[in-house]
Order: sequence, then C-alpha cells, then structure tokens
Amino acid sequence: MAVSSCARVFPAFECRSEPDFSSANPKPEKTRSARFSLHGSSNLALSGGVSGLSSLIFRFPPNFVRQLSTKARRNCSNIGVAQIVAASWSNPSAVPTTATSASVDGAVSDGALLGSCNSNGVQFSDSVTPEASLFSSDGTIAVHAGERSGRSLVTDAITTPVVNTTAYTFENTAQLLAFKEGTHKSYEYGRYGNYTTEVAEAKISALEGAESTLFMASGMNASTVLLMALVPAGGHLVTTTDCYRKTRIFIQTFLPKMGITTTVIDPADVEALKVALDQHNVSLFFTESPTNPYLRCVDVELVSKLCRSKGTIFCVDGTFATPINQKALALGADIVLHSATKFIAGHNDVIAGCISGSEELVSKVRSLHHVLGGVLNPNAAYLIIRGMKTLHLRVQEQNNTAMRMAQLLEAHPKILRVHYPGLPSHPEHHIAKQQMTGFGGVVSFEVDGDLDTTAKFIDSLKIPYLAPSFGGCESIVDQPTIMSYWDLPPAERAKFGIKDNLVRFSFGVEEYEDLKADILQALDLI
Repeated sequence: MAVSSCARVFPAFECRSEPDFSSANPKPEKTRSARFSLHGSSNLALSGGVSGLSSLIFRFPPNFVRQLSTKARRNCSNIGVAQIVAASWSNPSAVPTTATSASVDGAVSDGALLGSCNSNGVQFSDSVTPEASLFSSDGTIAVHAGERSGRSLVTDAITTPVVNTTAYTFENTAQLLAFKEGTHKSYEYGRYGNYTTEVAEAKISALEGAESTLFMASGMNASTVLLMALVPAGGHLVTTTDCYRKTRIFIQTFLPKMGITTTVIDPADVEALKVALDQHNVSLFFTESPTNPYLRCVDVELVSKLCRSKGTIFCVDGTFATPINQKALALGADIVLHSATKFIAGHNDVIAGCISGSEELVSKVRSLHHVLGGVLNPNAAYLIIRGMKTLHLRVQEQNNTAMRMAQLLEAHPKILRVHYPGLPSHPEHHIAKQQMTGFGGVVSFEVDGDLDTTAKFIDSLKIPYLAPSFGGCESIVDQPTIMSYWDLPPAERAKFGIKDNLVRFSFGVEEYEDLKADILQALDLI
C-alpha cells in the first residue's frame, strides 16, 4: 500500500512565539510558547489553538532558518526559505517599514546591523556599501566588501544569496510613491537593479576606491554603452593603436554614424595626445593600460592632468592590470573599465563587464544602460562574487609566474622578443614600475619562425588550452593572427601590428615548474 510522502516531512519541533515588535519591551518571553507536530499528510496539531498550514507559516519567527535542522538547511533553498519567512512579516502593522533600533534576545539591533529594510524585512542597497575604510588590504576587501555589513533578515548564510527575480512588489501605491521619491528603499525591475549584482558592484567599488560601479552583461557591453553615453553626437574621441579589436571595430564603424570622429595615437605618445586635445574638443580619451596584445602602458597620472586641463573625460580599461595591480582612479583617471570575464571572475565561466568612477559619470552610463539592456544575470553576479574572494591570491600567483616566464622566454634563443611590462626591455617599463604593484598574468612574445612554426609550438604545448580570453585559473594560449585576425589579409593585419609569429600566453595558477617544462619542451620541437 502506498504511503504518503508527506508523513515524515517535519519531526516534532519547538519554535518561539512571534516577537511583538510593537511592544515597548523589545525582548520576548524566553519560554517556549508553541509546539508543533506533523504526523501525517493532513494532521496538524498546534497547542496554541491555531490550525491550518498558512497559520503555521505566519507564526514562524525571524530566526526560523537557524532552527531548521542541518539536513533541512542543506536540502532547502535559502531563497525558498526566505520567501516563506518573508510571508510571516507581510503584516505592516506588526513589522515597521524601516529597521528599528530594538534588539531581540539581546542581539545586535537589526537597524544597526543591516541598514534599511522593506516591510518584509528584505535588506536593500543602502547597506551594500564599500567597506574599504574597515579593511586595510585588497585581499580582505575582495573577500568581505559588500557582504560583511550584514545579510537580509531572512538568511544567516555566509554567502550572498542569488536573487532570481524580474520584478519587485510594493505593498500599496503610497509605498510605490515613497520609492519613487527616494524615501523607501527597494528595487523596481530587474533591469534597474538586483541585490546580488549590487554586492558584486560594492566589491569593485571598494577595491577601486570608486563612488559607484555598474555591472553589465559583458566587457564589450560596458565599453560600448560607456562610449555612447559619454561621447555626444558630433563629439571627438581619442584612443590608442594597440587595443582589443572589437573595441576598435565599434569605434571605427558605429561611432561615425553618430558623427563622432576619432584620433588614434600610440599609447605612450604624450605629444600626440597634447596635439589632439589642442586641435579638437575631445570628449573622451579611451585607452587600455596595459593594452591588448602588446601590453603597452599609459602614464595615467600624467595623462589625467592633461585631460583634466581640457575638460576631457579619461577612461582606462584596466582589464589586464586588475584592481589588485593598478588603481587607475587613484592615479587620476575618471573611469576605470574591466572585462570581469577575465581576472575578476577568474574561472573561465562568466561573461561580464563593469565600470567604476564618480556617481555623476556612472549615473550617465547607467541611464543609457537601463534603456539598452545588457543586464548581468544574478547567477553570473554570484559567480563573480565567488571568484573575487580569491582574486588577490590568484593575481599574486599569476604575477609571479608570468614574471619568471617572461625572463625565461627573453633569454631563450628561439624567442625573438618578449612583451611584458615587468621586463626592463619593455618600452614603458619605467611607467609600469611607477603605477603598478604587479605586472599581470599575461605575456606576449614572438617566436623565431613563421606562422606555421608558431602554430607548431602552440600545438606542442600540453598544459594551456588553445582558446580566446585570458585571466582564468587555467592557462590559455593563442596565436592572435589566427584567433582574432584571420579574416583580414596579411597586409591589413600588419597595419595593426599583428605578426604571424606573435603568441599571447595567459598564465593560470598551475605550478610554475610544470609550465616551464611544458614550454621548454614545446620550444625544443620547433
């Protein structure tokens, strides 16, 4: 005979009575006042005389999650539990619309710990603030920023929950109007904000020392929306010769449709920048530092002074540097951009981009982003938060491996040239030493041979993956001529400085000795 699967859902357990938040005495009685038991699919006994499952749910206290058994907490979704407990606070007469200073059972007050909450006890963005002032190192900031100041009342989890929702509800029109007027903290629609994403943004803001950060669906989404938002129709843009190809394509093919003209300069040609600033009303100077794929460096402090004197916005794409190795905003840049797909997420499993800077500039980009879309999925935001907790450890290891490999390759007879800002032979080594604390995990170099010889070297490697992208835990190698520029004839590739024998090697966190042996063996085969 079939047995009901509900018969053993809950063993008998005890629960405190619901605290009276409206009472002058903030501490409820210490005695256990209610006892619940479920012995079958339809049998429910409640000593206080309350019957019905919905009544039971509405009697759950705020610390219900703590009282679940370990097994139940493992098997239940934090969000699902959160929704059940949130329902118990849906009565606005019993729960204040803002956190109070009252404490329960002698605990730290919800208001002091969590900041503003809505009437369901859900914590919102004013409590997701950078904690750079509380922590003294990038490593601690990367682990705790945006999270340590407290959780929503509905969960005690160490990790930030994934908030999967497209829209947010309001109790009534008055609450909606309060939200619109900025007196009620909440969200409205998933394209305009998400708790999980805001935690990731708070981490970047803390690391970069920024007033505000905006995450978007990809690094390209971040750069294109930024360019459209900050360069007006008919404006003028300055950028550099060495840069990510898709960024160049957008600047050369799309921006002219808006009447935007562009001056392209060598990354280190300060005189060319001065001329461009004098001859044009330059809206924005957009550059990578280090650049892709030759790792050229821009003197951020010097350039920022030149741009500021002309009222020009200065944006640095710091993807290759990461916030660990370079603080572009502290050096004077107005905005720093990252393809978070790379080092920030760090596990080759997320596509995302972000910009950081003053609230004034980021808000301009945010307004256009809300119209165009390109929203970061909250699951991706969770993975970024997870990845950032080891950012400083990964980057330190990758810095160390890349530096040693660059020195090894530069001394090898089958390597013609190595491009790495940590080497004295690099044209901007003196700049990199001034503004970077580490030189990154990517090394570009030229093999002594043609396209086929270089391809043979790459195919002989055993550890790195032959793939695009960089910055992950796994080492990745590619031949830019084939990976990124194969659709162009050799003469066109040459205009961009892309050589057939160029290799870009992103070092992961594998053991140095293993990578060394792999590279040396591959070089011996060519």
